Amino acid sequence: MSIPTTPAQRRASERHNSDRRGSSRRGSIDPRKLVPMDKMTHISGTDDFNVVFIGAGNIMFGSEEGPWNHSFRFEHKLGRRLKVVALIDPATERAKEVLKKKCDSFVLSAYENTRVFKTFDDYLKNMPKNLRPRAFVIGSPPMFRGTLQPGRDIETQILNHFPGVALFIEKPIATGPVGEIEEAFKIAKQIEDTKTVCSIGYMLRYLKAVQMMKHIIEENNLTVMTTIARYACAYEAIAKPDWWDKSKSAGPVIEQGTHFCDLSRYFGGEVDMDTVVAHSLEWDENAGQLSALKIDESKIPPENRIPRVTSATWKYDSGAIGTFTHVVALQGTNYSCELEVYADGYCLRLVDPYVQPILYVRKPGDDHEQTYRFRDDDPFFSEVSNLIDIIEDIEEDPEAACILSSYEDAVKSYQLTWAIREASEKSRAAKLARKA
Repeated sequence: MSIPTTPAQRRASERHNSDRRGSSRRGSIDPRKLVPMDKMTHISGTDDFNVVFIGAGNIMFGSEEGPWNHSFRFEHKLGRRLKVVALIDPATERAKEVLKKKCDSFVLSAYENTRVFKTFDDYLKNMPKNLRPRAFVIGSPPMFRGTLQPGRDIETQILNHFPGVALFIEKPIATGPVGEIEEAFKIAKQIEDTKTVCSIGYMLRYLKAVQMMKHIIEENNLTVMTTIARYACAYEAIAKPDWWDKSKSAGPVIEQGTHFCDLSRYFGGEVDMDTVVAHSLEWDENAGQLSALKIDESKIPPENRIPRVTSATWKYDSGAIGTFTHVVALQGTNYSCELEVYADGYCLRLVDPYVQPILYVRKPGDDHEQTYRFRDDDPFFSEVSNLIDIIEDIEEDPEAACILSSYEDAVKSYQLTWAIREASEKSRAAKLARKA
């Protein structure tokens, strides 16, 4: 790797690293360079790559409910170099249980010396200094992070005690009260000011289909006119009572629809938050009755029960229009999710991004859509792979690695989801006031 020596070279290098980290622009990756996990060789090197996992739940170690499992992707990327030096979770018995399963498998070398800690403070007091991590992976529940308040300030704690160590943080970055969003922006500034490598888990940005959409827009110098997003979940399979209580989950748009609000911003640009308008179908309205609930909703205070439908529109700073609809209606297990992006002469339609992504492309001069299928694409692996390549500063192919969601960008997506919830509650209150 060449070292920049002249001022011009140093400035170019700084711009390049900033772009790769996702802090200066919404980057993109050539979809041909998103290598499937089963085609990836372990990253080279003989030194240990120490990692600390914060959270021992499903997002970190997998479950039957979905494809998420960050530990699995780190294992495949790093091979025997991976050393999980610590696992931090208040539920220490659960942490020990998942570690036992790992140690009973072929990835024993990554976990045989992992130490379990109940809190981050315990980790600071007891972890040997020679086991400094290369990265922290934060998969704790979002209500316990994303603020500057003690006990919910894990990002700031890491920045203070481990300057220069990379962060991978799950989305949404928080689910606290709307008034705490400004604290999240302050954390974003801390991360940016310290030049900390940080990636947020908006994995749909790493889909080959999404990157193909991005490249079509960039290569044809298109200006997006509108984004139209729909997210319909299979509520019958959602059996966690907290998900149905917006005082705990912050509601389905913030906790679940955040992925599609984020994708909308990825294509549409910055949102004029003052233009967000939304309506909701509530649990107590005739059209909002559900017949296959697996939880006892009567145990949730009426004011905290989630809406069945939330539909929002807004203006982007560019003048384009965004729309998003979240629906709690389907039974069974399969969700129905689509995103459409329109520009002059073009329609890009992404279907089923979570399972088997299909991209339909209509171009000028052709009334028919071209169909692109992306089998065996794993955006969870791509986001982890890109992060590690940047931590390792791999320069053989500098265009292959780029962080697509910075902390600041993720806070803006979080801000949009809160604006949608507040707008829907405002319209609901106005309707009730008119009836009074």
